[in-house]
Amino acid sequence: MLRRSLLAFSLFLVLAASPIAQERIIGFSETGSDVQHALEAKFDRLLNPSDLDGWMKHMTSKPQHVGSPMSKANAEYVADLFNSWGYETEIEVFHVLFPTPLERSLELIAPTRYTAILEEPVLAEDATSGVRENMLPPYNAYSADGDVEGELVFVNQGIPADYEELERMGISVEGKIVIAKYGGSWRGIKPKVAYEHGAIATILYSDPRDDGYFQGDVYPKGPYKMAMGAQRGSVADMPLYPGDPLTPFVGAKEDTERMTPEESPTVMKIPVLPISYQDAQPLLAAIEGQVAPASWRGALPITYHIGPGPARVHLKLKFSWDIVPAYNVVARIKGTEFPDEWIMRGNHRDGWVFGAADPISGQVAMLAEAQAIGKLVKQGFKPKRTILFASWDGEEPGLLGSTEWVEYHRDEIDEKMVAYLNTDGSGRGFLGMGGSHTMQAFINQVAGDVEDPQTGVSVLERRRARDLANGSSTTPETGDIPIDPLGSGSDYSPYLQHMGIASLNIGFGGESGGGSYHSIFDSYDHYKRFGDPNFAYGVTLAKVMGRSTLRLANADILPFRFETFVNHVGVYVEEIEKLVEDTRTSTEKHNKLVKSGAFKLALDPTESILAPKAKEAVPFISFAVVKNAMVDLVAAAKDADTAVASAEASAALNVAIAQLERAMASDKGLPRRPWYRHQVYAPGFYTGYGVKTLPGIREAAEELKWDEMNQQMIQVAEMLKAVTNAMNTIKNAASMGEVKSPNR
Repeated sequence: MLRRSLLAFSLFLVLAASPIAQERIIGFSETGSDVQHALEAKFDRLLNPSDLDGWMKHMTSKPQHVGSPMSKANAEYVADLFNSWGYETEIEVFHVLFPTPLERSLELIAPTRYTAILEEPVLAEDATSGVRENMLPPYNAYSADGDVEGELVFVNQGIPADYEELERMGISVEGKIVIAKYGGSWRGIKPKVAYEHGAIATILYSDPRDDGYFQGDVYPKGPYKMAMGAQRGSVADMPLYPGDPLTPFVGAKEDTERMTPEESPTVMKIPVLPISYQDAQPLLAAIEGQVAPASWRGALPITYHIGPGPARVHLKLKFSWDIVPAYNVVARIKGTEFPDEWIMRGNHRDGWVFGAADPISGQVAMLAEAQAIGKLVKQGFKPKRTILFASWDGEEPGLLGSTEWVEYHRDEIDEKMVAYLNTDGSGRGFLGMGGSHTMQAFINQVAGDVEDPQTGVSVLERRRARDLANGSSTTPETGDIPIDPLGSGSDYSPYLQHMGIASLNIGFGGESGGGSYHSIFDSYDHYKRFGDPNFAYGVTLAKVMGRSTLRLANADILPFRFETFVNHVGVYVEEIEKLVEDTRTSTEKHNKLVKSGAFKLALDPTESILAPKAKEAVPFISFAVVKNAMVDLVAAAKDADTAVASAEASAALNVAIAQLERAMASDKGLPRRPWYRHQVYAPGFYTGYGVKTLPGIREAAEELKWDEMNQQMIQVAEMLKAVTNAMNTIKNAASMGEVKSPNR
């Protein structure tokens, strides 16, 4: 009786302290929702922007790429913080391939001479720009060694469509060195496509039209890329598989059997080098031949020509090819009711140099969350499920730390992991939401409860306003904002796309400018001036992700919803069906024009541009097997949502919900890349970071592989049937418990 009175009194205090009534949280009873709101209010009060500031300044004081002394020092620093906050903490070491440059040189040797500087300057306005010990210069990890000489060809962004244009111009890159702008696709796609077309090397640069003086004031006056700024980055073929290139599917421990770099399919086969636009200008200015199309031209004060030649360059690269330690820090608080149900929150720690924006801005937000939750635990809070925080190493070269951890702990993850919550770099501006569509309603509700620090409305409503003001056709004026499907590029990939774990990737940005990405100027000073000067959005990110973690850890019933997912899949099927029909129509029109000679007559006779050739006819493709599977899936999703909305919580129900995403992952994997098992979301084979939804059938359609598309249609239908069965399991588990009030 006394306990009931105390509980009633505590609830009275909770409600009295709330100025307005708050929406019931998905997955909680009415009483549980009130308690959870009160817990989150306490959580918010424990966040201090000065903590984020101090952690960032410390962690970015020296270069801290994987394998560096600072990498280990920061791992120990983070582990000590977790330990001081009451977490069980482990530093787990993996041993991964990480080549660093031993020799870099680039010379224009004809028709004039120019030796590329290949270095970024020291700036008085940027305190760490002069810290050169253990600093990696601009380079592309997993480039091949090489000593090559050849004519230069400008290939725009170096994506497949650009090579189709080059073919029409009668320009071949066979035996040539290509120079490509960053943008249009992930950087690793550019040398991959160049190699497929016979090029012997690739040079990458950031054009000032995209990130430089054309966009705004350059650093240090403004945030944008200065003339000598250069973007480092990996060019490993991650669309095949991420992680250590030498140990696919296997966690890379010290004694793990490895292939050689020459044997690895993800190590690039030609040399690749990133340069600044100051170094790029003399090279591009020396190219003659065909004037580049208007859409290819940048903002340098030159006429952009394509070549080949007469510009001729000599490129020499040599790398260390070392196996280095990657230090993952994993901290946990054990759940009291469901210790074998895991909620994991992760952010990588390593940068290319100092890494203030990418990734430490996200890392310090995560640390703030962990500190606050640790304090709540010391005050008596007990999460129902186990909470894990992961500070990953080696993300930048290719998701090394997270992938190796997942591959090594595969069986335990498959058994226990409920959800993975990821952040990466973050800044000032608008909320970005990507992830499993079953979590869309959940993260929308979380975002609706967090205030934007600049406007006072929720971060959800500010994002909605931006979308509507920009003419979005997908963001409704009310209801959920659709979340983006995930491709690759951060540490959610092994969880979602390999293991089939429901995942989210969250961040803020859009008002911070560019300029510092993967350069020496991704520094504390740059971030304090242009990123998030007062760490207001760092704290806001901590509020969003802290709520997400706490709600998943404490929910009576896991807050996943199923009709939303099915609606998105239905849209993806319609998109691909339209793609096939549009391809057929455009092919028929194209071939008629080829046959009539219209293309040839429309060309300027003084230019050496070839008329396009006829294309292979597009067969009629039946989507019946997929659409029939969708009929049952739609019904199952509606039934599962209805059943869960009025269900009593039970272990069986939560296990069934947690396992749903697993049904979307097939052991067959995707064509030519079995590591990617998820059949709904994957990085594109020629987009890298960019997502392809229903990738098996969509990419077959894009690449005109009609037999493969028919085969993948069957595989996708099998996946949809497996998801239908999983939803029926959820419905049955929900129906077995005591029925309670709706809108749980």
